[in-house]
Parts: sequence; structure tokens; C-alpha cells
Amino acid sequence: MHIHILGICGTFMGGLAVIARSAGLTVTGCDAGVYPPMSTQLEEQGITLIEGFDAEQVSLQPDLFVVGNVVSRGNPLMEEILRQGLPYISGPQWLGEHILQGQHVIAVAGTHGKTTTSSMLAWILEYAGLKPNFLIGGIAPDLGLSARYDPAQKLFVIEADEYDTAFFDKRSKFVHYRPRTAILNNLEFDHADIFTDLAAIQTQFHHLVRTIPDTGRIIKPSDDPNIDSALAQGCWTPTVSVGPDGDWQAVESEAGTLQVMHARKTVATIAWNLSGTHNTHNALAALAAADVFGVSAAVACDALSNFKGIKRRMELRGEAAGVKVYDDFAHHPTAIALTLEGVRKRIGSKRILAVLEPRSNTMKLGAMAKRLPEALSEADLCFCFGEQEGKHALGWDAAEVLAPMGDRATAWHDLDAMVSAIVAQAQQGDHIIVMSNGSFGGVHLKLLDALATTATL
Repeated sequence: MHIHILGICGTFMGGLAVIARSAGLTVTGCDAGVYPPMSTQLEEQGITLIEGFDAEQVSLQPDLFVVGNVVSRGNPLMEEILRQGLPYISGPQWLGEHILQGQHVIAVAGTHGKTTTSSMLAWILEYAGLKPNFLIGGIAPDLGLSARYDPAQKLFVIEADEYDTAFFDKRSKFVHYRPRTAILNNLEFDHADIFTDLAAIQTQFHHLVRTIPDTGRIIKPSDDPNIDSALAQGCWTPTVSVGPDGDWQAVESEAGTLQVMHARKTVATIAWNLSGTHNTHNALAALAAADVFGVSAAVACDALSNFKGIKRRMELRGEAAGVKVYDDFAHHPTAIALTLEGVRKRIGSKRILAVLEPRSNTMKLGAMAKRLPEALSEADLCFCFGEQEGKHALGWDAAEVLAPMGDRATAWHDLDAMVSAIVAQAQQGDHIIVMSNGSFGGVHLKLLDALATTATL
């Protein structure tokens, strides 16, 4: 069978492509503006990529077109598929019907931390010898890929996104997965381009809860009223709580270890390499889920002691002139705040230079803009970039929004000029945290190259 994937370089659709290839299918795909690490992963898997969505791609004559949610009406290839009445399906529905049937699906949902928690859990299960299948929205060095599929293995860890499925299916992606175990990491308002308010997102989360059997398990925070409200609409599955006052708790020591407690008793210790309370929560959720499959806390904590993190989550891209440059996926004010709080805890009084691209649809619409000054409070300096493909990309004035930060914050529409300004203000020992959910014009390497050049002058 030959499938042609529209929007193949998104993290979900790219992982789906790898899984389809592992299932023995012929896979081709197309996308616009492809960039690593997904494009690199696909090429390494021998999957043919076509730039753009030209209508002539119907001549490939695949058995089925698999459509990602980046595709909308007016897309040339999609319009030709509709004109000719060719078979098509959404990515999540294809995955649910052709791959996840017969698997014990472990869905990791939540506004924040899905990728990290999914990676932690998949790594724990791998470390314990359970060889899980997985589809994750990022590449963990421990796992090597963002997706893996062996039909002989029956555990499947999937990052369960609440974003809509496709232009013709406005349900959240995760309703197609039918999990038996689910992690509900947290819940707050996001995706303002498709959800009108928090209640609309809670409804989708409750749709997910409705699909989980009474023999399954739900892992939830002990201190998230938004999750509790969603579950109060009806829950038929046993729950386990993590966090303060939860069934699973943890205390981080100054020595860089994490003491894990289950049922109020210390059960194991993690040699903790990550920062921030959010990552502690992610780890507890992964431990609680691994416990469902008989993985002892000692083995799970040993696995997390060796966890190397994932790409684009506080990933050190390099150091030049005594300045470290990191890449982070944070783009929601809560995630930005948690990332910077974690960095501050690690580096103490050293300076943080936050470089922000509000690129997500929610941020571009301005629904969260007023929260940015508070979210950036740990940054000594902030540089906000608001342009994409030569156009002003924001529906709000970044300089005005960041005005409460005074001269600590500046707004930019010229990437090279912003890089020059950052380098001019950078000092030895600084930590530059680049935050965006896109490629950000390769700003990380631009900064490192400019810093290196300055150091040699």
C-alpha cells in the first residue's frame, strides 16, 4: 500500500510517516518550509519528501492521501484531491484505525509537558526492557527517533494533542486514539485560534476521558482544578494523582537529586539532570504510568537518572565567547515562565537573556500577550521578534505589551539587527534562552557565529 502524506514535516505527521514505513507501507509526503530535525529524520528513513503542495502530486497515484491539520481548503493538492474524488483521511484517524487497534495505548495529554513526559515514559519502558512503540512530538537522544513501531510489541506511548484533527474533522486529535492508560498533565487555555474558552478545551478532554475503559488508569495532577472540573463531568476509570498531596510526590534536594515518594514513603532517588518544578511533575507522571506495567520505582528512577532530555527543550546549541545559547520550545506564557524559573534555579545570579518569537497561533492572536511581562520576570534582558517571512506577524504591539519591563525588553522586526543587539549586550557567563515553536530563522547559529566573531576581534 502506498500513502502520500500532506504536511509530512510536522512532528505528528512525520512520526506517523516513520510508523507507516515500519508497518511495511510505501510512504511519500509533501510539505512547505521543511526544516530539521524532522526533515533529517525522514530522509534517514528513506522517505521521499516533495517541497510544496502542487496539484500534480496526484499523479503519484497513492492508495490513500493522509492529511495533516496544516492543510486547509485552498491548498492546491487538496483541492485536486477533492475535485477528482480521491480517497483521503486525517492522520489521527488513520493512525487510530490502522496502527493503534490491538495496542495498549498510553496517551499523554495536557497543555504543557506532553513531549517531555512522553519521552520520559517511553524511555523508562525501554530501559525496563518492554520495548514500547511510540509517537512523540520531539526527538529524545535516548530513543533516537520521534516514532517507532513494531507490530509484535503491544505498548504504544503517544503524545496526545488537543489541537483539532483536520480541516474536515474539528475534534481533538486524541479522541481517535482510544487509550487504556492516560496521563492528563495539566490544563489551561491555549489554541485561541480553535477554542473559544477554557470550557471548550475541557469538553474535548472529557471526550477523551469517555473513551478510557474502567479497567484502565488515569494519572492526573493533585493540584489542577481545571483537570478536576473536566473529570467531574464524568469519570469511569480509576485515577492516580501526582504532585503535592498526591499518590506520587517528589522533593528536589540541593545536591541535585530527586527523592520520589509513593504512598508517603520514599521509594527511590533520581540523579536529577533537569530543572524546574514542571519537569519534576513530568517525571512523577511518567513514574506513575510505568507503575501500571509493573516497572518498579527503583528501575524507573534509574532510567530517569540516565535521561538526556529531548531536542528543543533547553537544548544547549553551543557556547561562544563564554556565552551559552539554548533552544527551547516554550511559546505559551506558562511554559516560558516555568522554563526561565528552572534556568534561574540552576544558574543563580548569572544573567538570562530571553529571545522570544511569539509564533504560535494563540500568541499571534494576542490572547496571552498581557501575561508576557510576568512570564519573563526572571529574564535580565528580553528580545522579542515579531516578523515572519518579511511580514509583521503579530496582531498586537510587542513594544507596548512589554513596556512594563522598561529597558529590559525590546521588540524587533529585523532578525539580523536583533542578533547584533543581543551580541552587543552579551557578557561572558550569560545564558541566552531562545524560545519559539518554529525554526526562528536559524537565530541560534546566527548568535553563536556572531559571538565567536566578536570574541576573535
